[in-house]
Amino acid sequence: MKSARILIILAAVFGLAITHAAEPAKGATKQVDLGRGVTLEAVFIPPGEFMMGSTPEEKKWATGIEGGATPGTNRESFEGEQPRLTRVKSGFWMGRTEVSVGQFRRFVEESGYVSDAEKPGGETQVFDPEWDGYHLTTKVVHPWKSMKGKSWRDPNWAFPNRDVFPVVCVSYNDMKAFCKWLTEKESKAGRLPEGLKYRLPTEAEWEYACRGGSRESHYFWWGNEIEEGQGRLNISAIDFLPGRKKTWPLAKAPWSDGFSFVSPVDHYGEKGRNGFGLADMCGGVWEFVLDHFDPKGGHEEVYYEDAERRTVSRPVCRGGNYFDVPGNARCAVRLGIRSVTYSDSRDGFRICLGVPQKDPVNNR
Repeated sequence: MKSARILIILAAVFGLAITHAAEPAKGATKQVDLGRGVTLEAVFIPPGEFMMGSTPEEKKWATGIEGGATPGTNRESFEGEQPRLTRVKSGFWMGRTEVSVGQFRRFVEESGYVSDAEKPGGETQVFDPEWDGYHLTTKVVHPWKSMKGKSWRDPNWAFPNRDVFPVVCVSYNDMKAFCKWLTEKESKAGRLPEGLKYRLPTEAEWEYACRGGSRESHYFWWGNEIEEGQGRLNISAIDFLPGRKKTWPLAKAPWSDGFSFVSPVDHYGEKGRNGFGLADMCGGVWEFVLDHFDPKGGHEEVYYEDAERRTVSRPVCRGGNYFDVPGNARCAVRLGIRSVTYSDSRDGFRICLGVPQKDPVNNR
């Protein structure tokens, strides 16, 4: 106690800065050992403030000639009428990348977990290899269909699934199971920081992390210009579909990102990382968060369908995906998922290590 008082007096006299020894510095990294040579890297995000949501001007761009999102829909209203100041009160660690196929495989190998898509009667939404276009002037045909026998092990790509790809075809239930396993594994090994647990990020944590520390209401983490996204993200761009001589139709980024479908996590290196050092926060795959979907906009605190019972039946996903038009890969974009058992070859997640939230009770 006496030494602490002396330090405070010295600080007052000489202007020394006292920092909380327990809180890591911004950008500090943590290597989480999943076993058998598989690791997961997390980055420390300090507490702070950001502007959640988007402006009318941003929404107009998103549905315009560059953005390419469908005009006349209500999905842009999900972002709220105007940006609003939102606070993240506690620092947290976040996966530098989405959870990869190899990392999820390690979880399944050790725990014996069976994903929702693999259970009896299970199915998942995947690309339809027979799809040959939208046929907008006759009948609209979408490139995705629900299939049995497909899962995170085989998402129906037209190429081999690789351990370095982000895991897809996993449900909200599956993601929470991964986080629970990781919490228990790290706790048993004595490596879990006191007062923290692995979980999905809250919606506020996710958007704050996506914006990379910026207080400005930018469209993307790097700014407002889609052209500046070249070499930063995996998105619908000028790349031939496997075995074909056509690209994804409709609006797209005006360059090749090197992949007609999904890219490996952190493929774009330093240029693909935002101000917090997080990779693939825009594009790549949709990322689920902890909250229930509120069509009026995101919340500072975790939002539940029923606050007293803490139910979540429509999880929120954020960030866009490899198939999306530029207007759907912005920091503010948010969608509600059909159910906690739904999975899709465009959807994945990344982990958060933070203060425990009241664990949602999933409604099937």
